[in-house]
Amino acid sequence: MELSIRAQNVESSPTLAIDREAKALEARGEDVVNFGIGEPDFDTPPFIVEAAMTALHRGMTRYTAVEGTPELRRAIAAYLRRTEGLHYGPSEVMATVGAKEAIYEALMALVNPGDGVLVPAPYWVSYPEQIRLAEGTPVVVPTRREAGYRLTGDDLERAFVPGVKGLIVNSPNNPTGAVLGPEEQRAVADFAVRRDLFVISDEIYHRLTYARPAASIARWPGMRERTVVVNGVSKTYAMTGWRLGFAAGPAPVIRAMSRLQGQITSNPTSVSQAATRAALTGDDRAVATMRDTFAARRRLMLAGLARIPGLDPVPPDGAFYVWVETSGLAGRFEGRPLSDGTVLAECLLRSCHVAVVPGRGFGRDDAIRLSFAQSEERIQEGLRRMTAVLEKSA
Repeated sequence: MELSIRAQNVESSPTLAIDREAKALEARGEDVVNFGIGEPDFDTPPFIVEAAMTALHRGMTRYTAVEGTPELRRAIAAYLRRTEGLHYGPSEVMATVGAKEAIYEALMALVNPGDGVLVPAPYWVSYPEQIRLAEGTPVVVPTRREAGYRLTGDDLERAFVPGVKGLIVNSPNNPTGAVLGPEEQRAVADFAVRRDLFVISDEIYHRLTYARPAASIARWPGMRERTVVVNGVSKTYAMTGWRLGFAAGPAPVIRAMSRLQGQITSNPTSVSQAATRAALTGDDRAVATMRDTFAARRRLMLAGLARIPGLDPVPPDGAFYVWVETSGLAGRFEGRPLSDGTVLAECLLRSCHVAVVPGRGFGRDDAIRLSFAQSEERIQEGLRRMTAVLEKSA
């Protein structure tokens, strides 16, 4: 049977593709240092697991309201108030099957065929594909290295074209780790209000910051009524497999997203909702410990990458990735330039079993992304292997 044009045109996630290749090598008994992985290497805190087990024993195994239980939605509203100073009522929040579904549902609720959506680059790999699935048009907004890849009002003005209806903001950013400061946020908010754009603010890494704190753009004047805030527990609480995200925004948009979710997945998993409620209302010491551990790994990764000739790492403000520009590499692999991030990723995986994600999926050919969600020992081992291969290729 013939596949739809939609299915034929959508790209596979390069981050998941790299992870599959790395796991295939591991299944054959190879020792792979996986810098491609996009999830914390910590266990979910025990009190969250215990809350899930208690919920199971109490019979929480049935359908819930599509948008999540009332208890969870109240917990989400309280969490956003406590951590970001955002005030939403229960009717303005909903639970989703991961933050990725929340972004997709927001786009489906807000984008009409042909609408343009501004996407600052480097961008998370799924943004352009999800916009296309919503029959919109991604309009890429290049950001600049000299600005730390932080989005500016000037960047938006240069990229704006007629027909643009929305903007995706991701701070802390995946893949660069850039965090928008107050001045950048003010400029972006002023632009969105002046151009009457909807904004989807992806804040999934907001608790994992190092160089500067993250704040929600929804706090700026005129932004609450035009912004859908997307967050979740995957990164902050090491709960990637629980698949629980959430969104907050104007009640009519949240209702529309809930209607869409009702036809796609129905409610998020009931036991994950119980676990998430415990996470959002419980002890945050595990979050601080994880952040401090990531900060030490960040320093180690940056120092090691800076010693490899030809690589140009960009210090991240948040998240757990380092964006590395590769245009300074002069060597070749199988006759192709290592300055191409895709070629470099292939070289490292095949030559020394180090997995990195090529920059092409994030909008740049001359870069790679490395995750430091690995132990310090594994980071050091991966850096040692990379150094040996790249010094030989120079």
